[in-house]
Amino acid sequence: MGADPRFFPARGPLSLAAIAEAAGAHLAAEDGRSIAGVAPLALAAAQDIAFCEGRRHLAALRETRAGAVLVAAEAVAEVPAGCAALVVDAPQLAFARVAALFHPRPAPVPGIHPSAVIAADATIGEGCEIGPFVVVGAGAEIGPGCILHPHAVVGPGCVLGAGSILRTHASLLHCIAGKGVVLHEGARVGNEGFGFVTTKAGEHVTVPQVGRVLLGDGVEIGTNACVDRGAGGDTVLGPGTRLDNLVQVGHNVKTGRGCVIVAHAGIAGSSELGNYVVIAAQAGITGHITLGDGARVGAQAGVMNHVPAGIDVVGSPAWPARETLKAFAWLRRQVAPPGGAKSANDKTGGAA
Repeated sequence: MGADPRFFPARGPLSLAAIAEAAGAHLAAEDGRSIAGVAPLALAAAQDIAFCEGRRHLAALRETRAGAVLVAAEAVAEVPAGCAALVVDAPQLAFARVAALFHPRPAPVPGIHPSAVIAADATIGEGCEIGPFVVVGAGAEIGPGCILHPHAVVGPGCVLGAGSILRTHASLLHCIAGKGVVLHEGARVGNEGFGFVTTKAGEHVTVPQVGRVLLGDGVEIGTNACVDRGAGGDTVLGPGTRLDNLVQVGHNVKTGRGCVIVAHAGIAGSSELGNYVVIAAQAGITGHITLGDGARVGAQAGVMNHVPAGIDVVGSPAWPARETLKAFAWLRRQVAPPGGAKSANDKTGGAA
């Protein structure tokens, strides 16, 4: 069963030849059938296309009822009779492209809703869709082809590049954003950073936060995520960087290109991430440290020191992954019952 058409109307049906072209796929055999939509292996029907990547999904591939499947060459023999095999190097990537073929991002419906409040000197580009109760502040610039969903806010002086989307209740303040930027529901960009000085008497004196947020082309910010503006200077998210839901990015943080920051992670002020850094869920990054290009931080890790390029760290405090696993193994040996008997909680029998 494919996507619910009430919410996700699909283009199609499409020929297998058109699908193969979009996926960069080779058809194992000529096939003139058409496909109506995309679906997972276990749910797909004869009118759907699915994908299989990795050995753990081979059982589901053998049982699928899909009309076509995207597979690597080594899995073609497992495709059931009657199911068309489209051979690709990276099935999941190919599936993403095919899914976008059936479900392209909605194009803007040009127009400004009567309830929207647009400053007289704001600039609205050609072909923009401005929804109900949207607010666009004085001097703001909205590029062509943008979509601002209901209750979105673009603050005074902000710039939003062409083809960008602000979903419901998202807000953009003190920000210069590139092309194709997406803020999901409730995302907050440019809010005041957490900056204050505590007196000897215990009073917290706020330090004015007078920097900006700079968002590179293609940045996406998840639901209810927050990106603070700089205290002085700027907070910067590099092109293609993606933030999951409920991420917190502190003032003056800088990321390189294509970073991925997963749900509930927090990055304290003035830390810098290189290109293609990955921070897993619930990890915490202390302030004023650097994570080199390609570094990866495990879930719930607490990073308190610089991380060199290409290094994986886990644990709290975070250590290089191999060292941490060795330490866990050593610790487990120290607490093992005499004679090597398994503890009541040891269900795996293996070392950590």
